[in-house]
Formats: sequence, C-alpha cells, structure tokens
Amino acid sequence: MNAIVAIYPYKHEGLWVFDDDRVGLVREPFISGADTIIDQALEAHAIEDGDAGFRLLFSATEFPGYHFRFTHVRRSDGGDWYHSESFGTEGWLCPALLQYFACAPEELYAKFEPRSV
Repeated sequence: MNAIVAIYPYKHEGLWVFDDDRVGLVREPFISGADTIIDQALEAHAIEDGDAGFRLLFSATEFPGYHFRFTHVRRSDGGDWYHSESFGTEGWLCPALLQYFACAPEELYAKFEPRSV
C-alpha cells in the first residue's frame, strides 16, 4: 500500500462520491458528516468547481503540505468516526476505509486540491 493515497471525489445526484478501480469502488458515498467536512474544506481552500471533482490526498501519517488532521473518535455503525478540530465536527467513514488501511488509523491527514494540479 502507498503511504499517500489519492482519490478524486465528485458530486453525483447531490452526494459526494468517489470511484477507485484499484479497489473495486464505484460511486462510494461520503455521508454522516464527512460530506459536510468536504464542503467546508473546499470552501476553506477556495477550490472552484469542486462539485465537478477535486483531488483528495490522505495518509495515516503527516506529509508535506497537508491541510487537515482528523482524529479517530470511535468505531460505530459499521465504520469509524473522525473528529476535525479545524471544523469542530465529526464525520463517519464507512468500511471502504479498510481498502486503504489494515485497520482504521488513529489519525488521518488530508490535502484538498483542484483536480488539475
């Protein structure tokens, strides 16, 4: 597994989703607060046309230029809840997270970028 993963979320029928052929995910949705965090992060970094797609880099370890740190709060509802200190809220990540990590990391670091960087 790579230390830094790149996915390309986009809006589909009003939901934030992403595809990743490498792990067999198609229109995997972000829900339960994770969608709101995406909206806030795109606004914070003035990413225009984010609904059409953006690049999300994430890792279980710090990397140069990351924007946000998310801390694991609890395992619940079949997935894992993470807290964003930057936004003062929590978001739920579904079991698809385990396609990228052997177990839910204690921390996640993320960078939000325009799709064409």
